[in-house]
Amino acid sequence: MSGSPNIVAFRKAARPPRKRKGPPPVTVRLSQAEYDRLKHDAGALSMAAYMRLRLFGGGEIAPHRKPYERKATSPSAELTMIGKMLGGLGQSGIAANLADIAKAAKIGALPVTSEVEAEVRAACEAVQDMRTRLVEALGVKAR
Repeated sequence: MSGSPNIVAFRKAARPPRKRKGPPPVTVRLSQAEYDRLKHDAGALSMAAYMRLRLFGGGEIAPHRKPYERKATSPSAELTMIGKMLGGLGQSGIAANLADIAKAAKIGALPVTSEVEAEVRAACEAVQDMRTRLVEALGVKAR
């Protein structure tokens, strides 16, 4: 009975009226070749901006709209965590130390003592820990 006149009239009356934010959009069907050409010809412009420019000419691309202003937002928790990790990595000097150790080992000048071995293991564990945390922060699957 969903099609009875009383129910249809009730649904129309109960539905809030739609409010348009602006003029209705214009829809045009294009062939794939036409679409590809339009996209190519638009270059760095959005296709809507390029079409307005071609249709109406002039210097202003969208005179009826305000320029888009990006609102300042605080960084996400993931970006904050990644920033702290990268800051810690930069301040730690691990990269420079590992490069020095690798260079010394390559030329045979590295005396392998238990202290050196412990330091290398600690550096490797620190790098592995940073990798694990970055993988977690980025939400990617570790290999």
